[in-house]
Amino acid sequence: MALLGGVIKKAIDLNGLVSREPNPVTAQRTVLKQLLKKARLTAFGMHYNFTGILASEDPIRAFQERVPVFDYDAMYDAWWQFLLKGHQNVSWPGGQDYFALSSGTTSNKKYIPVTEDMIAAIKKSGLQQVLSLKNFDLPTDFFEKQILMLGSSTSLLKEIDHLEGEISGISAANIPGWFSTFYKPGAEIAAIENWDEKVKRIAEEAAGWDIGSISGIPSWVELMLKEIIAYHKLETIHDIWPNLQVYTSGGVAFEPYRKSMEKLLARPLIYIDTYLASEGYIATQKRPDTSSMALIVNNGIFFEFVPFLEENIDEEGRVKPGVKVLALQEAAENTEYVLLISTVAGAWRYMIGDTVIITDKKRSEIQISGRTKHYLNVVGEQLSVQKMNAAVQKLEQEFDVEVKEFIAATVSENEQYIMRWVVGVNKKFDPAQAATIIDTELSANNKNYQVARTKSLKGLEVEVVPVEKFYEWSEEFKKLGGQAKIPRVMKEEEFNEFRNFVGASG
Repeated sequence: MALLGGVIKKAIDLNGLVSREPNPVTAQRTVLKQLLKKARLTAFGMHYNFTGILASEDPIRAFQERVPVFDYDAMYDAWWQFLLKGHQNVSWPGGQDYFALSSGTTSNKKYIPVTEDMIAAIKKSGLQQVLSLKNFDLPTDFFEKQILMLGSSTSLLKEIDHLEGEISGISAANIPGWFSTFYKPGAEIAAIENWDEKVKRIAEEAAGWDIGSISGIPSWVELMLKEIIAYHKLETIHDIWPNLQVYTSGGVAFEPYRKSMEKLLARPLIYIDTYLASEGYIATQKRPDTSSMALIVNNGIFFEFVPFLEENIDEEGRVKPGVKVLALQEAAENTEYVLLISTVAGAWRYMIGDTVIITDKKRSEIQISGRTKHYLNVVGEQLSVQKMNAAVQKLEQEFDVEVKEFIAATVSENEQYIMRWVVGVNKKFDPAQAATIIDTELSANNKNYQVARTKSLKGLEVEVVPVEKFYEWSEEFKKLGGQAKIPRVMKEEEFNEFRNFVGASG
């Protein structure tokens, strides 16, 4: 293993010396042409005349003029439903072997096609992440250690002509053979569907592993680490895994979990963010001196950006028809955008549902700022998750607490609107004072919210519940562990049901 670690380390360093980061604008133009060329004879490609787009002087502009923006429902109703019925060459060449079942923050099950080309692209993007480790100055023996990937079950659901599962499960089921030497928890445990049983088995086996890095959604990784520590009666996870050095997060912001997770460690880890969605591997952090992630601009995904403004987005969080859409070269730094992607899985100008901010255009680096549907604008308050996270950070500072989960909604009560927050913590504090802190912070940083508070929005109230209640709700109505994410914003009816479930009270 030591020899292999040295070989991998040397290969990474060598690749770092001889390879160059692609020019984002050139790479994106090439990717779009490749996508159009390969899909030109599909039903989608012929319907929108991909051959004609390729022949135009400006393929990007022609593509944007001829192909509309799709959300999931529009793409499924017009095209993807036929894949589930066994049709081929619908929006990407060939048939369909895999569907990723979305278990994000929406309540309805989604079937996202995952093609062989997408699986290959995910593997290639994973290699880009590995090669970028050269920038994090890791010792050679790190590359001898095992990698614990906490994801969804790799035991995929077998239908007549395809397999179904979450993207993390599909990816893990297709890992290269050479990687199995490093991969934990291993095929048997990874296939377990029940979350509690899976974590129990991981805890039982943990002492026999030499883990160097962990990847997974922060909330579920934290629960797993606590289980291991309790099972083995440890002080920290480093008591059993002394060589643990790297944590790779993904899908949600890590910062709200940093403080509580570091209580489980003997020393801080190197934290690396990645952005793997059901629709593809979007971005990865490539350097240590930033919290931003670099879009993977040269590997099967073409990116577009819609300014996240009220006039561009309807009340359901969808891009309105006819709005101005920007390619990467036209987008600006420090502006919030709705992200659109076109991919080797046959998604076209597709609203992935996330909003992003370009932090470094030259490096094509972004940060996830929220979700298009996690945006409160019932009475003109126009609050993004980014603004809410900033208010929560202020709350944490004032009360010295860790707010790992929260959900907010603007609701109608007694013929007037108020904003309600349910906050998940493990330390009691005064809800009324918390409401004042959040209200003040939102007013100071969002003019629209400040105006709404003088008109239709009559107040803000905070309710405090143990954070475990959020996870119980997730297990009951979503799915515990894997890629499941807890929403930050809900509509009134769903929010009231959530409050009733967790027993919220001020």
